[in-house]
Amino acid sequence: MMRIYEMLSAGSLLFIFLGSGQVAFAHCQIPCGIYDDHARYQSMVEDSATIEKATNQIIEISELLHADQANRSVAVSYNQLVRWVTNKENHADNIITVITNYFLTQRIKSGQQDYLDRLSKHHTVIVAAMKVKQNASLAASADLTAAIQALGPYYPKHEH
Repeated sequence: MMRIYEMLSAGSLLFIFLGSGQVAFAHCQIPCGIYDDHARYQSMVEDSATIEKATNQIIEISELLHADQANRSVAVSYNQLVRWVTNKENHADNIITVITNYFLTQRIKSGQQDYLDRLSKHHTVIVAAMKVKQNASLAASADLTAAIQALGPYYPKHEH
């Protein structure tokens, strides 16, 4: 008598075990050659620009709320403030995900001559992204942008 798992194909088993409704946000970790390193880098640059804009909006709205507590648009302002904070958090998470699930797992190899330098620079981006999540600071936002820009030489645009 065949056991159930012997009758199922490998694809069916993967669907059963991995198809639990969870979404994978990282690209596959096999050498498929589909993703473009420069495109991943550019997505982090865009996320960083969004974080800077969100930080500016958070500061502006916070100042307005502090200055005019009696204003009846306070509820609207608090709503916008929460939306900008959430937006800032999401874009920082995007950066951390790209670094950890793509670059660190697939592009940084222990055998590279500049391995420690690459590892350090990528870690700096993760820490900077964490810091922009912790506060609404233009300095922290600028540090994140600079840390991401330091990765640019590793991921140049390629013409195909």
